[in-house]
Amino acid sequence: MSEPIHVTQETFAAEVESYSGTVLIDFWAEWCMPCRMMAPIFEDLAKSRDDAKFCKVDVDANPNLAMKFGIDAIPAIVAVKNGKYLDKSVGYTDRDKLESFLEANL
Repeated sequence: MSEPIHVTQETFAAEVESYSGTVLIDFWAEWCMPCRMMAPIFEDLAKSRDDAKFCKVDVDANPNLAMKFGIDAIPAIVAVKNGKYLDKSVGYTDRDKLESFLEANL
């Protein structure tokens, strides 16, 4: 139950791949209006849940991470569990759908 962690290419392995449990990663960019609309929802969910880790990746600053997960549209939420890719949700997602996505990937 805390703020999402901003992850970079350099910190990704430690923050995501080495984490035991589910990580939701928000792939976003500053110029993306749907990303900016979804940010408070993602952050609020991060503060209210302690059963997953929440991370954010700026696709402009970390294009290799975006490529690694096949991110070709943002916002995109990626679920990773125990270092393994599980699922991806692309486009603006409201709170209920984001919670359902998390539940399906715990």
